[in-house]
Amino acid sequence: MGGLSIWHWLIVGILVLLLFGKGRFSDMMGDVAKGIKSFKKGMSEDDEATKVPPQIGSTTVIDAEKQTDKTQG
Repeated sequence: MGGLSIWHWLIVGILVLLLFGKGRFSDMMGDVAKGIKSFKKGMSEDDEATKVPPQIGSTTVIDAEKQTDKTQG
């Protein structure tokens, strides 16, 4: 009894279309899609920015292996 049936949602949808019109509603949905795209793009740019670039002069694993080979041989 407390839940909304399909008829309630249908009436709400029709009222929204009447108030905003078909063109305005599709424009709003397009704006929402653009917002989601820009949010995803911003999140991926943040991930790329947080990657630490390798430091110049730092010892890497390969350099460490070469040094151990020189000391053993």
